[in-house]
Amino acid sequence: MSTVVEACVLPAVFLTIVLLGAVRPGVAAPLVPPTPAALVAAVVLLALLVRSGAVVPERLMHANRSALANLNGLIVLVTLFVASAEVVTLLVPDNGVPALVGWTVLASLLAQALVIGPDRVRLLRGLLVTFGAGFVLKFVVLAAISSPAESRVARALQILFEGVTLGAITQRPPHRLEAYLAFATLGLYLFGVAWLPSAEWHMVRVARPVQRLDAPGAAPRIAGPENKS
Repeated sequence: MSTVVEACVLPAVFLTIVLLGAVRPGVAAPLVPPTPAALVAAVVLLALLVRSGAVVPERLMHANRSALANLNGLIVLVTLFVASAEVVTLLVPDNGVPALVGWTVLASLLAQALVIGPDRVRLLRGLLVTFGAGFVLKFVVLAAISSPAESRVARALQILFEGVTLGAITQRPPHRLEAYLAFATLGLYLFGVAWLPSAEWHMVRVARPVQRLDAPGAAPRIAGPENKS
């Protein structure tokens, strides 16, 4: 990775993600900072990126690098962390039952990824699927339910969902530009993560061969009581 990319491009990309992810057009507070829960989720996501080899902190901060180079690497890591928290805040619904379901699913996916330990390619694919599902849920499904109902059938469906979930399922109707900004933010985040200095190693999973009992050299089978004549 070149010095220009590390010192200028990557911090600019992640700072742009923070700005685009925080913008909420048409509301009283146009900028929404990351929530405390999103900061915790960003820590787990950053740990997954390091574990999978998507980012190698030693290539950004090391004793053999100069002080200025280490400062550039620290800025990249900090902006990556803040951008990750802002992306999580952007994807999870604001309140009500959808927010509870969103946080539950996100926590389950992060815990599963920590247990499985995917490599860089599989992690990027998983993030792509997760971001796509979250985008469709919040900016397509919930936006359609939360929009002002123009017919009696739509109003009846909204009342039905309110009763079935025993809570508020409707959200703040998003602005027309909000979905486009969110789509650009998610795509830019995946682009920035793919551009990070990754590990030079590749994770290889080797299946352990199973030895047949009738194969030559197999251990003799001890006859149990049920095999005795």
